[in-house]
Amino acid sequence: MFRRIRPCMSILALVLVFQLAMSGTAFAHYPKITAEAVCLDGSIVISYTATAWEGYPNDPPSRTNTRIDILVNGVLADSGAFLEPTFSFSGSVPAPAGAGPGDPVTVTAVAVDDWGNGSPAGQSESVIVHLPEEPCGQTGLGRFTGGGHQVRVDVARVTRGLTIHCDLLLSNNLEVNWQSDHFHMTEHLQTVACTDDPNIIQFPPAAPLDTLVGVGAGRYNNVAGFTIEFTLVDAGEPGRGVDQMAILIYETANPANVVLNVPLQVISGGNLQAHFDQPHQ
Repeated sequence: MFRRIRPCMSILALVLVFQLAMSGTAFAHYPKITAEAVCLDGSIVISYTATAWEGYPNDPPSRTNTRIDILVNGVLADSGAFLEPTFSFSGSVPAPAGAGPGDPVTVTAVAVDDWGNGSPAGQSESVIVHLPEEPCGQTGLGRFTGGGHQVRVDVARVTRGLTIHCDLLLSNNLEVNWQSDHFHMTEHLQTVACTDDPNIIQFPPAAPLDTLVGVGAGRYNNVAGFTIEFTLVDAGEPGRGVDQMAILIYETANPANVVLNVPLQVISGGNLQAHFDQPHQ
């Protein structure tokens, strides 16, 4: 005799649906962390930035969280919150006691409170940084980076990931795009000057400068023979609406042929960030 089986969703299917639902929740809510070990006033500090994962940029509550703990080698060192409009925060904490030159340090961001849309907490992410090999007294002058989003100023869009150093030893990355035009600077600057204006509060993170003025050569629409003069100002977080930038690009042999002129003004997107530089030869 055959037994008639009533059609229904199998246990396996139910488990699969549950796993998919849980994986969607896990991937939709968690903190991201970046960190580096730098020298500050003769001591090593861990400079970090924690950011909510941006998987759902049109759903701000899913990225808000009122308590994110920062752990250094498993020990609570700082806390912050993911709030609009940046859903991120930065800071600097001392290097762990007993750690020596070159030692690895684990920096972790942990979601302690529930997320703004009610999703449960508990997610974390860790990165490993290595303490400087050289004594802090030999720290370089500093550098500027642009990250998080495209930096926009007037009609120009500065390519994500710009890195400009305060000396002429290391290579740099700076690309400017506007309308249908673009300019790509060669790796090394011709001149650079970095200053720290006491009236500008660029923290966090800690840095020995807030303003960088540079001159370099490059290619305009893939044609060599052009010069760029630029100014970068880090005036604190979140960057957009407070940081400033100026850009002047012209033909080197004929400076009157200006292809882009953006006077110093507040950036309309992204973030300009000053940092300590690591020791280098």
